[in-house]
Amino acid sequence: MQYGEGPWRERSRLVRTWRLLRTRRPRSFTDKVRYKMLRDHRDLVVTFADKAAVRRYVAAAVGDEVLPRALAVLDDPAELRALDLPERYVVKPTHGSGAAIVVSPAAARDSVLPAAEHGWVYRHVRPSAADRDRLVAIARHWVGQLYGQGPNREWAYGLVPPRIIVEEFLASPGGGIPDDLKFFVFNGACRFIQLDAGRFGGRTQDFFDAEWQHLPMSGGPAWADPLPSRPVRLEEMIGIAERLGAETDFVRVDLYDLGERVVFGELTSYPAGGDSPFEPSSFNLVFGRPWTVPRRYR
Repeated sequence: MQYGEGPWRERSRLVRTWRLLRTRRPRSFTDKVRYKMLRDHRDLVVTFADKAAVRRYVAAAVGDEVLPRALAVLDDPAELRALDLPERYVVKPTHGSGAAIVVSPAAARDSVLPAAEHGWVYRHVRPSAADRDRLVAIARHWVGQLYGQGPNREWAYGLVPPRIIVEEFLASPGGGIPDDLKFFVFNGACRFIQLDAGRFGGRTQDFFDAEWQHLPMSGGPAWADPLPSRPVRLEEMIGIAERLGAETDFVRVDLYDLGERVVFGELTSYPAGGDSPFEPSSFNLVFGRPWTVPRRYR
């Protein structure tokens, strides 16, 4: 499959027209994500999706001090073999979301790299398990895949050059994998925050408003117990997120609080591909309410 293409059903004009009609008056958050996927074809959305190109956008908007250190950006996955890497690092594709190989001594002893054909996953392994040939095979699998579901859905990823980026390992103050804070920014204003913890074991997920009031909703994983306390750097992170989302109607800004610094994760225009779960379902409307979608994207 060539990048920018998709299955026949995704390229059909009839299917696209039906989707446009179905989403023309969106009210819920998930409907507005689908509205955006179908109508927002600005270059900005492609920049947000590209894990290499977005670094320039972030540096210009908030400063390069929030960026994780990039150890390499590779067009050819085979170049991974020759890299002189530390014992802690992260390997990711530039043209997708939700995939990474995290290497550090803190990984479980029995954790191993997945087979290449199942490599579009998160995996945390020790340096001794990070076989370079297997890493190259996984990276080759990544660059040969089209992320998303064609140009009528998560089309932006199909326009991102498929490359591999290697970044520094980010550690929490205790040395483990840091919590992932996701800021829902609508027209430059943060309204909701998602906190994911324990990504590689005992995962929890909690939602808050911008004042750190816990929301009685679930996106799937259990709530943390006890509930997470308000981050010391919350106002700083909200400020960063709002500056990064100032040029668009909606983007989710993922950040990490490492104690001594806040670090950028990614910008997500299409959370869960427009299928974010909400329990109770009324929160789908709550999250959609602050999002004013433009009649036409310019």
